[in-house]
Amino acid sequence: MNQEQLDKVRSQDGFIAALDQSGGSTPKALRLYGIEESEYSGDAEMFDKVHAMRSRIITSPSFGGNRILGAILFEMTMDREVGGKPTAQYLWEDKQVVPILKTDKGLADEKDGVQLMKPFPDLDALLDRGVSKGIFGTKMRSVVKLANADGIKAVVDQQFEVGRQILAKGLVPILEPEVDINSPEKAQAEDLLKANLLDGLNGLGDQKVMFKLTLPDQDGFYKECIEHPNIVRVVALSGGYSREDANAKLARNHGMVASFSRALTEGLTAQQSEAEFDKMLDGSIQSIFDASRT
Repeated sequence: MNQEQLDKVRSQDGFIAALDQSGGSTPKALRLYGIEESEYSGDAEMFDKVHAMRSRIITSPSFGGNRILGAILFEMTMDREVGGKPTAQYLWEDKQVVPILKTDKGLADEKDGVQLMKPFPDLDALLDRGVSKGIFGTKMRSVVKLANADGIKAVVDQQFEVGRQILAKGLVPILEPEVDINSPEKAQAEDLLKANLLDGLNGLGDQKVMFKLTLPDQDGFYKECIEHPNIVRVVALSGGYSREDANAKLARNHGMVASFSRALTEGLTAQQSEAEFDKMLDGSIQSIFDASRT
């Protein structure tokens, strides 16, 4: 583990940029960026287009370690280059942004009001590749839709079980049990989730993890998690809220910092000039940075 990177993520002002849309969410991300599905053919061209979008964001003058702590990468982004260097190396050496890898393979079908992560039998090999490329940590997502005690316990148990596998490789896992912002039982689900998360933290010994959590209904709800000795940082996902709404909610949750995806790239298009693109991205980054400093 890189101590300089750990210190940055744990204590510096800033937020984590989530640039990790994968196969299922890529067409939507490209559409929002102004690239229609008729403009590419097949997965290879699609991933070339999305890599060009991510490269444009990462190499922008407004994207840097003064306001951004880390960036979450899709596996293919880690395996490609930005600015003539492997992506993770470019992020840290040129931008002082800590590289983080999305490791899950998507969601299983809903059961007991939740979606667990699909099995990922090749995780050890992926983690070894990540370590060799200079990756600091990982992120993996499951989803809670209803306040079902068995389902939520299963989600948290799976997150911590895989988290321990990641810790064993010397990486810092970001556990992401997302609560659906449209859940009719969101507040009750958050109550169950927090209790399970604190139990999980208490069983970690001296190991440290991060959480990526939905912005809660009750301001300051995750204070005990944020202050827990086994937590490096608690970050918030935008979860479908607009950037304005997500920032407003985040600013009321002291100690949480952003890890936004769609809310970060909102308003960016392929058709913008470099000056327009940088100006839009700079404003977006500044607004999320400000909301993360409260």
